[in-house]
Amino acid sequence: MNHKLTFKERAEIAMEQLARQKPVTIEQARAQAERLSQASKSKEKKQR
Repeated sequence: MNHKLTFKERAEIAMEQLARQKPVTIEQARAQAERLSQASKSKEKKQR
């Protein structure tokens, strides 16, 4: 990766990558949010 990119260049690259992604339905987004919510509700904190 070129570390000399400007913020504008990075934003353009990110927009191009987002444009290539498949669209996400609201049902898929809700399902993902529910999975993440359930995964984050652990009773014990993980040791690092």
